Amino acid sequence: MKKRQFVVIGLGRFGSSIAKTLYSLGNDVLAIDADEDIIQNIADSVTHAVQADATDENSLRTLGISNFDVAVITIGSNVQASIMTALLAKELGVNYIITKAHNELHAKVLKKVGVERVIFPERDMGVRVAHNLVSSNILDYIELSSDYSIAEIASPVEWHGKTLKELNMRSKYGINVMALKRDNDVNISPSADDIIKPGDVIVAIGGIEELNKLENEINQ
Repeated sequence: MKKRQFVVIGLGRFGSSIAKTLYSLGNDVLAIDADEDIIQNIADSVTHAVQADATDENSLRTLGISNFDVAVITIGSNVQASIMTALLAKELGVNYIITKAHNELHAKVLKKVGVERVIFPERDMGVRVAHNLVSSNILDYIELSSDYSIAEIASPVEWHGKTLKELNMRSKYGINVMALKRDNDVNISPSADDIIKPGDVIVAIGGIEELNKLENEINQ
């Protein structure tokens, strides 16, 4: 899988969660915040961390954000700074911009300046957004703790026609299949002989490292 490049601007809890998760999934991540202490704290958890004013066009241009595939703007309570940063990112040529909104009016303005996706932290956990960004197979991702998560995985072609026993996910990846979704039906605790069909969704629980390993493999 081609390594993707993300720039995350604004490193509160939500932004930091996205930046760290994207990096843990093997992507290049540039983290930007105006607070030097925050930058120092996250430096070892991303590719590059830079203290900068994201509302300054020259700063963003110098950092080369036009070269990034995706910009994730999660600036705190400063709505004006959020909108200005999104506008600058768009003008500098970032192809896909995701921005955190505080309310519906803020979201409406962001859409007007060309933001492709608006997210509300109350509805979208940072980790969930990050996994969704890098994998079309990961439909949902819920972090249960610092060690364990639940993921809804759209079955890749390689799994079709195979039984859960043949896929042997517990042995191969260290994860357990909790349920199997097919159309509008949910099979709780599916048997080892259940065959995966096109369109099936597997609900699995496991360690974060193990789920990341599976996610990276099916994206290759």
